[in-house]
Amino acid sequence: MSPRNKEYLESFLSYLRNERRYSDNTVIAYKNDIEHFISFLDSEDFGDLDEISNKIAEFYLGNLRDDYTPKSIQRKVSSLKTMYNYFVNNKKMDFNPFNAIVLPKIEKRLPKFIYENEIKEFFTSIDTTTERGKRDKLIFLLLYGSGLRVSELTDLKLKDLNIDDRVISVHGKGSKDRLVPINKETQELFKVYLLSARPVLLSKSDNLDNDNVFLNFKGTSLTSRGVRDILERLIRETSSTLRVSPHTFRHSFATHLLNNGMDVRMVQELLGHSNLSTTQIYTKISKESLVKEYEKAFPKGDKKDD
Repeated sequence: MSPRNKEYLESFLSYLRNERRYSDNTVIAYKNDIEHFISFLDSEDFGDLDEISNKIAEFYLGNLRDDYTPKSIQRKVSSLKTMYNYFVNNKKMDFNPFNAIVLPKIEKRLPKFIYENEIKEFFTSIDTTTERGKRDKLIFLLLYGSGLRVSELTDLKLKDLNIDDRVISVHGKGSKDRLVPINKETQELFKVYLLSARPVLLSKSDNLDNDNVFLNFKGTSLTSRGVRDILERLIRETSSTLRVSPHTFRHSFATHLLNNGMDVRMVQELLGHSNLSTTQIYTKISKESLVKEYEKAFPKGDKKDD
C-alpha cells in the first residue's frame, strides 16, 4: 500500500471511529473493503485512491462479479461510496467515482424470527443457578425483550443503566442514542447479576475498573463473537433444534410486538431505525406468520356439509 493510500485509509477510519462512533466490528468491515479495493488498484497498477476514474470503478465492479454475491458486492461498493463522499465533502477529492455505479439487485429475504413458544422454551432451558447462567439469560432477555443489537449490548456501560426506572441508555448506529425500556423480569435479573454474578466474573480480571456491563469468563469485556459463542453453547447444552443467530432475537422482538398490535412507528423508535421502511419489513413477516397460524388452526373442510 502506498504512503498516500495509507494516509487516506487511516484518516477515513479515524472519522468512522471518532465522529461516527461506529463499533470496532463495523470499522473493521470498512477497513477490509477498502483494503480489498486498494489491493485491486495495486495489482492493476491504477494508482492511488485520488486518481480513480468512473471507468476504473466500473472495472472493479466487473471484477467483483466474478467472485462475490450481489449482497457482498453492494456492501463493498457502499463502503467505497461512503469513503469517497467523506473525502469529497472535506475537499480532499474532486468527485466520487462510485456514484454512477449500477449495483446488482439482491433478492429480498425476510429476517428470520423465533416463534413465541420457542422463545419460552429457550429461556426456560437456561440454568440460572450459576453466575454464568444469570449473565446468559440476561443477555438474551435484552436482545429479545428490548430489541438491542448485539453491538449495543456489548457496548453497554454501568452508567447507561437506570434499573429502578426500568430503562437503559443505548448507543446505536451513527451516534444515535435512545432510551429503551426493560420488562420486570429483566429488571429483577439485572439486580441479581449486578450484585452477585458480575462481581464474581470481574474478580477474575486484573482490570477491576472495567465498566462494561457484560463480562466474559475471564472477567474482561464480552464481545459480539462471545455472545455468538454463548448462544451456540446454550443450544448445544439443551439439544435445541433452533438454528438462529443472536440478531434473530432482535428480529423476533419486532415481529412479536407487531403481531400483538403495537404501532409500527413505536417499534421503529424502540429499534432505533432511522427509516420507517426498515421497520416495515417486519409488518410483512407479521402478516405471513398470521396467515400460517390461520391455516394451521382453520378447519380444512374435510367433513361433508350436513
